[in-house]
Amino acid sequence: MKKGLVFILLLASNMLRAQQTIRLYEVVPNSKASDIAEKTETAADGITRVSQVVIPEMIMYRPEKPNGTAVLICPGGGYRILAITHEGHDVAKVFNQWGVTAFVLKYRLPDDKTMMDKSIGPLQDAERGIQLIRQNAKQWGIDPKKVGVMGFSAGGHLAASLSTKYNQELIENHKHISLRPDFSVLIYPVISFTDSLGHTGSRDNLIGKKGFTR
Repeated sequence: MKKGLVFILLLASNMLRAQQTIRLYEVVPNSKASDIAEKTETAADGITRVSQVVIPEMIMYRPEKPNGTAVLICPGGGYRILAITHEGHDVAKVFNQWGVTAFVLKYRLPDDKTMMDKSIGPLQDAERGIQLIRQNAKQWGIDPKKVGVMGFSAGGHLAASLSTKYNQELIENHKHISLRPDFSVLIYPVISFTDSLGHTGSRDNLIGKKGFTR
């Protein structure tokens, strides 16, 4: 009985070390006060969907033997929800098997009710994620020159935006930490906002129907 209890305690301890939730900000920039609350739902298809994110976080998955590489994972969901399990947590666990430290980004979803400028909210959170990873690289066993980004669908658009707009600093960066990803992995990304190529739902949710000119 005692051996079983010790095993359970060790397993719980390892799980706590392997996974950690990190709030991105003390004060969330570009935000409005609202009574909107985050929702998490698992549908009949088994997919867990997170919506109405107003307090952005990233969930860190640490491998047993880190190799120094880190990746920030941006789940998709049309900038309406986050498909956070199969495009986030499940992917992070696979990266851990390869020795990569993974961070699942629970970024804010564009909403005029919660943001002053909804078009930049997700990118602010992605920039902050990269900034925090590099800022804490030594503590987390990460090489600051091996920090990349990965995104699925609308999260792929976010990852691509970070990979091309890293010089547009939308957050405070007094220490001038580089926001440039060292590598980018785009999985079925929303890479265009045109009607014929893009996903109009992602486009409209991010910038609004009036914000897009052909």
